[in-house]
Amino acid sequence: MTTAPSVLDITQSLGDIDTARIKRLLEGGIRIPAQPRVLDELRKLMARKEMDVRLLARTINQDPGLTALLFQVVGNAAYRQHQPFETVEQILHAVGIRQTFNLVQAIALRSAGDLRKHRAVYEAYWARSHAIGQLAMLIADERIAVCNIFPDQAYLAGVFHDCGVPLLMQRFPTYCQEMHLGEAGRWTDLAEEDRKFNTDHCVIGYLVARHWCLPDFICDAIRYHHAIGELGMHDARSMVAILLLAVEIHYRTMHAANPEWERVKAEVLPELGLDEDSLPEFVDVVVERFDAG
Repeated sequence: MTTAPSVLDITQSLGDIDTARIKRLLEGGIRIPAQPRVLDELRKLMARKEMDVRLLARTINQDPGLTALLFQVVGNAAYRQHQPFETVEQILHAVGIRQTFNLVQAIALRSAGDLRKHRAVYEAYWARSHAIGQLAMLIADERIAVCNIFPDQAYLAGVFHDCGVPLLMQRFPTYCQEMHLGEAGRWTDLAEEDRKFNTDHCVIGYLVARHWCLPDFICDAIRYHHAIGELGMHDARSMVAILLLAVEIHYRTMHAANPEWERVKAEVLPELGLDEDSLPEFVDVVVERFDAG
C-alpha cells in the first residue's frame, strides 16, 4: 500500500529547488491539506490481492458529494462509449479501478480546501480547475495515440496543477488583491507572484501532489507547467502540453486573452502533433465535445 510521504521527505527530494525557502514557507503557515479518509480506505482495498469492486463502490458511495461529482466527471465526452452510468460499480468496471481512483483523487481535493476565507475566489478557482481538467481530458482522448496520456490522468493533472494558489490565498491576506484574483479573465502571474511573495504556486502544488501520492510524471508536470522548456521527460512534457492547451482553450471560451500562449505555443503544438494550421479545427472539436458534455 502506498503511504503518504512526509513533507520533510518531499522537500528533501526537490533537488535543485530552493528547499530552504520551501521549509520557511511551510514553517510560516503554508498548510499542505491532508487527504480525505476515503482515499486511504480505497488504497487499502486496492492493495488486496483480489480487489472487490463492490467494496470499492461502497466506500466511494459513503461520500455523497464525492459520488455526485464523480458522475459529473464521467459525463465528459471522453467516456461517451461507456455512458450512461447508473452506478459507481458500472464506473469502476467501465473506466477502470485505477482510472476511477485518479478521478476520485482529483474530486477529493475540493473537499480538502478551506472555504472560510475568500469563498467566492475559491469557488471560481475550483470552477476554473474543473473546466481545465475536463478540457484536458478531451485533449488527451483526442491525442492519445500521440501522447499516451489518458483522460483520467489529464483530469487529475488539470485539477491539481494550480492547487498551490488557494494555499497561498490562505497564507497571505493580500494575495487575492495583489494578484487580481476575482477579476474577469485574470489569473495569477508566476513572475509577479514570486516578486511580491517570494514564493511559487508551482512548487507548492508539487508538494501537495507528492503528499497525495500522485504519479511522478504528474507531479513533475505540476511543478513545471509554466516551464515546459525545462522538461525533457516525454510523459511529463506531454502532460504539460495538454495542460497549456487546455488553459488556452479555456481562455478562448471566456473570450479572453491568454498572456502565456504566444510564449509557449511553439513547444506545445509539436508535442501534441499539431501546428498552427490544424489548431483551429482541433480546438473546435474539443469545444464541441466539451459543450456536449
